[in-house]
Amino acid sequence: MIVPSLLKREVFMGTGYLPQGEEDLYKTQDGEYLSGTAEVAMMGHYMGEVIEKKDLPIKMLGFSDAFRREAGSHGKDTKGILRVHEFYKFEQVLLCEASHADSVKYHEEINRNFEEFLESLEIPYRRVEICTGDLKAAHVKSYDTEGWIPSQNQYRELSSASYYHDFQARRFNIRYKDTDGKLRFAHSLNSTAVATPRILVALVENCQQTDGSVKIPEVLRKYMGGKEFIR
Repeated sequence: MIVPSLLKREVFMGTGYLPQGEEDLYKTQDGEYLSGTAEVAMMGHYMGEVIEKKDLPIKMLGFSDAFRREAGSHGKDTKGILRVHEFYKFEQVLLCEASHADSVKYHEEINRNFEEFLESLEIPYRRVEICTGDLKAAHVKSYDTEGWIPSQNQYRELSSASYYHDFQARRFNIRYKDTDGKLRFAHSLNSTAVATPRILVALVENCQQTDGSVKIPEVLRKYMGGKEFIR
């Protein structure tokens, strides 16, 4: 999906970004908000719907502009392109049956999608499991995937993958009819697929050579006219 970034308050309430995250969102004079991720609109797409069980899981990939007021917060990352107010982002969103086992399985799957993407770009990374005390109220479990940033001599977050059980589905009233005829709230999950420009920092710095040129990862060369280096 290509989704809008300007959305009504109710979909931010449904995903759990409001009311706690109000300070991180841009609000218009008409009372609407600029979204920081395509997840919000993709979940809103199914608001109030009863999904056929045979159609689960529903796997979505959304693209949008993303806007966040956190840029430069607390005096961090005020220079360069690591943390910015506006960026582009692909987001994975998944709806599945109300099964903890399914949520665990698909959480690993969507997180691995991003890890495999980083591996194809030859970017070193690590997986961080967020401790319970740092989880957002809506999350059951969450991973951050951090890429190595040589100029900072540390790993920095490139992706986040979370699952919610039925927290979001209850707010959105997203249900499916089970084999016993009962209506159940779906489980929801999401994960970053890739966000710019932060991925470019990791890509350029990890591929830069001693002469200043940048080695193009093999997987990207067919998009770069067969070139091996940017000089």
